[in-house]
Amino acid sequence: MEVGALVIIFALVVLFAFLGLGAWVTVKAVGAAKRGVDRTLTQARRTVEDTTLKAKSFGQVGVTAALAQLRLDLRTSMRATQAALYQGVQADASLKESIALFERLSRHGHELDDELKRLEQEPDRKRIAERLPGLRERTAKITESADSLRWAARDRARQFADEDLAALSAQIEVESGALRDWSRESVDDLAAAAAEWDAGAGRPAPGAAREAGHGRPASAEAREAAGRPALDASGPKAAYPWQKAPRPEAAS
Repeated sequence: MEVGALVIIFALVVLFAFLGLGAWVTVKAVGAAKRGVDRTLTQARRTVEDTTLKAKSFGQVGVTAALAQLRLDLRTSMRATQAALYQGVQADASLKESIALFERLSRHGHELDDELKRLEQEPDRKRIAERLPGLRERTAKITESADSLRWAARDRARQFADEDLAALSAQIEVESGALRDWSRESVDDLAAAAAEWDAGAGRPAPGAAREAGHGRPASAEAREAAGRPALDASGPKAAYPWQKAPRPEAAS
């Protein structure tokens, strides 16, 4: 009875574990889907707002067109800088400080964008026209700061790429020169290497003295050695990876 109860308890624990794991996976999947939908809706809303601002800046005149153009300039500059910094930090960790500065700048940008958006609904156009110079100045300060961060990050990435390309080109030039230098060894070095190989193979080097117990000169031995193949012709030939395998002969 005790063994059976333990088996039942173990089966229940495993079942609840699988149920809990399934619930956790479901929650994670729903959360990921919700975040994807939120990103899509946010992107769609931004696209609609940008299109509306462009239409206002080109299709209208006066205060309404000026406010729309300021918002459009602000949003375009901030969005481009954000993309450049967050993409660049993946390869250059030093951009984290620039991102921290950009986050502080973004707070000012959001405040200005909200203010410009509220002023679009303001009926007192005369007062808005009086405030336009100050609004233009604030927008210029924020966009100039954002543009400065963006171009500095791009210049830094391009400088690193140029340095890496220069170093790579220098290494390739050195390697190319080494590959083309096939006559570096002198004739004396080659002759010494050949004599050393002959001595290691058990054959007398050219010009050596007569062997003990034989009456023939070393030149005769050299001529006989020259008549014999240096390698066994019947042995398997070395196969290289770029050579095709020989086709088997058709059966007769």
